[in-house]
Amino acid sequence: MNSVLNISAYRFVTIEDPQVLRETLSSRASSLGLLGTILLAQEGINLFLAGDPDAVHEFLGQLQADECFADLQAKESWSDRQPFRKLLVKVKPEIIRMNHPAIQPAQGRAPAIDGPTAKRWLDQGHDDEGRPVVTLDTRNAFEVDHGTFEGAVDWGLKKFSDFPAAFDAHKAQLEGKTVVSFCTGGIRCEKAAIYMREAGLDHVWQLDGGILKYFEETGGAHFKGNCFVFDEREALDPELDPARES
Repeated sequence: MNSVLNISAYRFVTIEDPQVLRETLSSRASSLGLLGTILLAQEGINLFLAGDPDAVHEFLGQLQADECFADLQAKESWSDRQPFRKLLVKVKPEIIRMNHPAIQPAQGRAPAIDGPTAKRWLDQGHDDEGRPVVTLDTRNAFEVDHGTFEGAVDWGLKKFSDFPAAFDAHKAQLEGKTVVSFCTGGIRCEKAAIYMREAGLDHVWQLDGGILKYFEETGGAHFKGNCFVFDEREALDPELDPARES
């Protein structure tokens, strides 16, 4: 029986003193028996937690009571055991490393499309203006190996900070098309979409909530394989259930 609630969530918002918040969230999550990882930076928060459903919802409710995180939306999935071994709460320079300080989603995010819209575009083979649609995988190569959208552009990234150079080298193949950037939960494709727009591509979107939200909203249409996740479950299938892979 799947009795452990897993959540992933992020929000780009200015945090004046991440170290103080680290102490608060570490104490709160620990007292509720939650395990996983919380990353904090001045640019925002990124978290992956699991535990008793009531405890998870209590933690989320307390976090969302802070106006900075009132709009934080968590993606939920279930497992039959705790997928994390410990609780880590860390302060980092970035909640997802890109090494481009000028990219600041808290100052304005790139346009996003939801799962049903992305599915409709892929069903018809073009966006609502008739422009060809390209899905761009912003994840690392080993994640892509578990599954990705059919026909997705994959530059074989070793780490996300390689994305800007990869884009600069391949920009021409995306020009004149509508680009839908995607990743596991939305955080990487959000920064990637902003970078591409600032580099001069006019028709770039991020897949809101990433692959996991897309699975939830569409059942995984046009996606081949499973979605790698950074915990002991290894990967989730389109039903958001653990998918053990050989």
